[in-house]
Parts: sequence; C-alpha cells; structure tokens
Amino acid sequence: MAALTPIRPRVEGADEFTVGTRFHRALDDGRIECTVCPRACRLREGQRGLCFVRARQGDQIVLTSYGRSSGFCVDPVEKKPLNHFLPGTPVLSFGTAGCNLACRFCQNWDISKSREIDTLSSQADAVTLAATAKRLGCKSIAFTYNDPTVFLEYATDCADAARDAGLRAVAVSAGYINAPARRELYSHMDAANIDLKAFTEEFYKKVAFASLRTVLDTLEYLVHETDVWTEITTLLIPGHNDSDAEIAAEAEWIAEHLGPEVPLHFTAFHPDFKMRDVPPTPPSTLTRARRIALDAGLRFVYTGNVHDPEGQTTTCSCGEALIVRDWYRIDRYAVSDSGQCVRCGARVPGVFEGPAGDWGPRRQPIRIAAPSVRQP
Repeated sequence: MAALTPIRPRVEGADEFTVGTRFHRALDDGRIECTVCPRACRLREGQRGLCFVRARQGDQIVLTSYGRSSGFCVDPVEKKPLNHFLPGTPVLSFGTAGCNLACRFCQNWDISKSREIDTLSSQADAVTLAATAKRLGCKSIAFTYNDPTVFLEYATDCADAARDAGLRAVAVSAGYINAPARRELYSHMDAANIDLKAFTEEFYKKVAFASLRTVLDTLEYLVHETDVWTEITTLLIPGHNDSDAEIAAEAEWIAEHLGPEVPLHFTAFHPDFKMRDVPPTPPSTLTRARRIALDAGLRFVYTGNVHDPEGQTTTCSCGEALIVRDWYRIDRYAVSDSGQCVRCGARVPGVFEGPAGDWGPRRQPIRIAAPSVRQP
C-alpha cells in the first residue's frame, strides 16, 4: 500500500500516521496535559491518554491514528441518525480507534475501546477520501463509530477536503469536549448528532465516566452559536435511564434550552460490552418515551433500531405526513425541493436540497484506493 502523507507536518521521528496537536499544555511537574476534553490526561513521555490514540511524544501531545480507519462504509444518512439533513442520501462513514469516554454499555466497543492500532487496516488521506465519496455519489462524509473528538485533526482535515469537493461534513459525537477544541472541531462541520446518554450526572459519572454538564454545554453551543444542524440521540437502557421522570426532564430541558424543533431520537439498546446482563430495550419503551417528549413540547421525536413507521415519520404542524420512514427506508416524501410542506407551505426545520435521495437502508462496505501523496 502506498505511503500516506498527511496534510499536517509529520512529527520528527514518528511514523506517517502521527501528527502534532495544539490542544495541550505543560505542567510544572514535567507532565504534558491533553486539553482536548475534560478527561485532562496528564502524560509522561511515551504514555497514552484514556482514548489511547492521543499520546505524549517529546514536548507535545500527538495523534497516532491520522489517516487510519477501522473501515469505510456508505450508509444512509438516517443511520447517523439524521432525519432532517439531506434525507435519503448516502454518506461515507468511518471511524478510527479509541474513545474519550468509558461507557459500560458501548455499542461499538470493538472500535471505540480498541487498544490495537494494528486493527486500523484501512487508510486514506483527506483528499482521497473526499474524492472517493464524490465518486460514489455521497452527499456528505460522517465521522462516526468512535468519537471524532479523539481524532479531531484527521476529522477536520477530511471535513475541509469534503467541502472543497462540494460535500458536507457530519460529526457523530458524545459531545464530551472542552470549549477551545469544540470551537475548532465544529467550525469545520455542517451537521452533528450528539449522543445524550442520559439526563443525570449520576449516570454519566457511574456508567459513562464523564459529565452531563459538558454535553449540555456542547448542545447549547451548537444550537445557539453555530450554523451546524444538530440532532440528539438517547439510547434507552432498561432500568438505567428510561424512567418517565428522567425522559420528561430531558425533553423539557431540550424544549427550554434548545428549542422545540431540535430533533430527538430514542434508540434501542442491545446487551453488549460490560452490560450483557441488561435486557434489550422493548419497543414499548421507545413508544412511551416518544409520547412523553411530544407531550413536553418537542415537535420532532423519533424511535430507532426498531420497525416503527409511526415513530419514524416526520409530521408537519398541519398534520401532513411529510417523510414516512421504516428503519432508514423512505416510503413517502412530501417536502418541496426548498424544504417546505407540500400541503401548507410551512418550512420544515433542517437542511433540504432538492428531492429526497433513494439510497435506502443498505450499508455498503468499501475499500479506498491507495492514498495520494500531498506534501505538507
């Protein structure tokens, strides 16, 4: 396979997949603190952070997975999930390895918890990736499967290359990121789905080993201070974050602090990683959660990981069923090319450009051609 040369300068003495970062600071005791997220890993020479892909080399924190991926797929954009962003279109999706959270229920643990960099067998530089997405008819590139916070430099370079090619960039993230890095990451993005894992600090502390407040700050920043189209996902885990009171509190906070038009997705948990003793989420739980959120004033509330056309349909305030879906498949589309209800003319919140695509529910793994070489 041809060698990859990143857009960013290489770190002297390091391999081609290692680049420098700017989110770090020196401490008085000789350690270097990574400042990309509230984890604040304080590292001595050769140590890696909790995310595993950011490490100390010399007097800086470096990213060791630049240009490497666990694999590339073309997905429906609804799988991110994004229901109000270029509906029906394909998105080139990929992740790397590592994560800055430690969720006991992780649904992608084989990627996000990986400690084997050699499992990142695919590679592509930003320009090649964008060109491939364009050739395959994708409308966007998504940084997903694990959190783009930990591979921020690779994600932002790919996002810039995507925009240069006339494509959009999508971040699928837990939102656990410090303000300076947050501004940097999302200044390159066009859409985001933020994983709001629960609505109590206790859950975040004991199950995700993170902080709810940071995630709420990210959501408020995205909705009120950027043009990034934002949707929210909550994975409902039986007995852990699925009570009526917690669901109502989450929905009420979204309505008050973000606005009633921000889409919210409730998705079904399956037993995995360190929560194999918890049963799958019953479809009735998703239906109940959706009703609670709608009663709290949210306009667009969806269910996911189940067959539920009613819970996945976008409905206008006039009652028209605008987009009828069943598990990523669009069965009816009644939105004008400019994003308006065909019945009453009301504007549908989101990003709409022409008729819906017809990619459908399929996932298509792909191989990227040997990367081009671009000198720093």
